[in-house]
Amino acid sequence: MKVTKLSNSVDTKRLLEKLGVDGGGMNILASKMKQHIIYISDLHVGAANILKQDSLSIGADLAVPRGTVIATTKSVDCILIATQKQLQILSRKELAQPFGLKELAYKLKKYTKIEKPNTVEIMGVINANEDSFYEGSRFNSSTVIGQITQMIEEGADIIDIGAVSSRPNAVVVSAEEELSRVRDIYKIIQKEELYKAVKFSCDSYTPAIIKLALDSGFSIVNDITGLEDDEICRVCAAYDATAIIMHMQGKPQTMQDNPQYSDVISDVYSFLEARMQKAESFGVKDIVLDVGVGFGKTVQDNLNLIKNLENFLTLSKPLLVGASRKSMIDAISTSKAEERLAGTLALHLEAVKNGVSMLRVHDVKEHFQALKVQNALESI
Repeated sequence: MKVTKLSNSVDTKRLLEKLGVDGGGMNILASKMKQHIIYISDLHVGAANILKQDSLSIGADLAVPRGTVIATTKSVDCILIATQKQLQILSRKELAQPFGLKELAYKLKKYTKIEKPNTVEIMGVINANEDSFYEGSRFNSSTVIGQITQMIEEGADIIDIGAVSSRPNAVVVSAEEELSRVRDIYKIIQKEELYKAVKFSCDSYTPAIIKLALDSGFSIVNDITGLEDDEICRVCAAYDATAIIMHMQGKPQTMQDNPQYSDVISDVYSFLEARMQKAESFGVKDIVLDVGVGFGKTVQDNLNLIKNLENFLTLSKPLLVGASRKSMIDAISTSKAEERLAGTLALHLEAVKNGVSMLRVHDVKEHFQALKVQNALESI
């Protein structure tokens, strides 16, 4: 007899198939093998006691503070620990309970329906400006074809082109100046029909620039303001373009001036949910959500968002993360932008593990290889 402790990240369905479990039994067993850890804030103490008993009755558990059973406070924070199967039971059971448990039941049901993506798209970054924080991403109309070709060969699915730096304290650029930087690049992409080989994304929040990009063969709009401008919503809808909605606290010029949140996960979630609903009200059909790593956030905020991306999957939209060579890596392990590839890969592979569908990167080749290796590991 041999006994082996398997990783919690093992592909459960593949493992059960290999074992020869029948179809019906495989789904039941797989739901028992997936565990959820859910932090619940400000829960009525009566609800906490009911949920504790209901959880224990089905083999799950609820971690609560001392004094909860005798109701020393009106509300408590707690942690629910349950398998997929147990969460499904609780999401039905709590519908009949008081003290706000019905609302909690609806939220728990959302968690039971989370599905992580099977594939991850690589978005290569090209900057048509001279003040982007990473020099290796800067190109102009005379060098852009070579870089686009190289990125395609290295495995890029999307190429994101912008002309205005969004780094902290970036200089404000006029629409006329932005146009002068991208006009010739757009013409080359259109003339050479490069959009037939790869998808192009327009990194801009200027409606006229976005419209020109879409007329030139672009199909994605990457708006760091999160579709703040109604006109961008209208343009995306009219062209049936994919809209990337990003969260940013403040403006690039001020966003890192002591950013603060009551709860970064819930605050960013609420923002993305509201902007997603706004986009849909204008008729935008394809939406990708970006939590905005580095945009008005502390290092701890960024790490919390990457670690808890699965929470955002309840919005039922693909997720994008762009932590490529950002200064948060320097804050963790002192380095210049040119030396942050290893830190970037660590952050991005964690993001993929937690449910991201798209990575915005400066280093396409290295990400392509890293994703291949990670996929091989997860397929075991």
